[in-house]
Parts: sequence; C-alpha cells; structure tokens
Amino acid sequence: MKTRTLLVRWIYLVVALHLLAGVLLPLCAGTALTQAYRRSIEAYFFSGAAPQAAGALHAWWLSLFGPTVQAAAIWMAGLAVLGDQQRNAYAWLMLILGVVVWAPQDMLISARADCWTNVWIDAAAVIVMLPPLLWLCKLDLTGKRKAG
Repeated sequence: MKTRTLLVRWIYLVVALHLLAGVLLPLCAGTALTQAYRRSIEAYFFSGAAPQAAGALHAWWLSLFGPTVQAAAIWMAGLAVLGDQQRNAYAWLMLILGVVVWAPQDMLISARADCWTNVWIDAAAVIVMLPPLLWLCKLDLTGKRKAG
C-alpha cells in the first residue's frame, strides 16, 4: 500500500474518532465515566467539592461541546475527501491551519486552568494529525508540480 493511501486512511480514522467523540460527549457528560475528568477541572474553580449546580452546569457545557466536535469532524471529513480525491494540497493546508490555530489556544487556556488532561489530549491530537497532514500537503504539492 502506498504511503499516501495509508496517510489518507489515517486522517479518515482521526476524523471518524472526532465524530464518535462528539456523539459520545452528550451521552456521557453527566455520567460516572467522566466524573474524574469533571472533578479535575472543578478543582481549579472550587477549593472543595463543587456545588451540585456547578457540577450540573459543567456537565451541560461538556454535553454542549459534543455537537461542536461533531460539526468540526464533518468539516474535517469534507476537506479530507477533497484532499484525497482531488490530491488537493489546499484542503490539507486548511486542516493544518485549523490544528495550528486551535491547539495552542486550547492548550494555553487549559494550562492556565491547571487542566493538564486537556493539554495532553490536545498534544496527542496534534501529534496524530499534524505530521500526516504536513506529509499529505507536501506529497500533493509535489505531485501538482510534476504534473504541471
């Protein structure tokens, strides 16, 4: 299997995982599955246990983030399909720019709130997305130059 095919399939997998995470967030936000995560964030804002209303609000915000992740996954999928089928370096570049704009801001906001779980999740996302996207962009730019 060619390198490009493997990289494209990897990006499709990452997009699918984003979509799945977006679907699961509203379903799991208020459950025991996310309790440790929510408490780690709440610890930054409250010296003891968070008031029940604050915990409910936090679960609501986490649920609300699910559809946002779903929408981002759909946009990512559209760009990935364009990049794949048309060998369009611009589509890969737009995905790269999305990661480069999102990640540092999200990581800084998370670090300021001592939410290191988010920083590590973001770092993992950057590591699994950025190198293949850069490689695909380079491959498709090189292919365009050779064809032109």
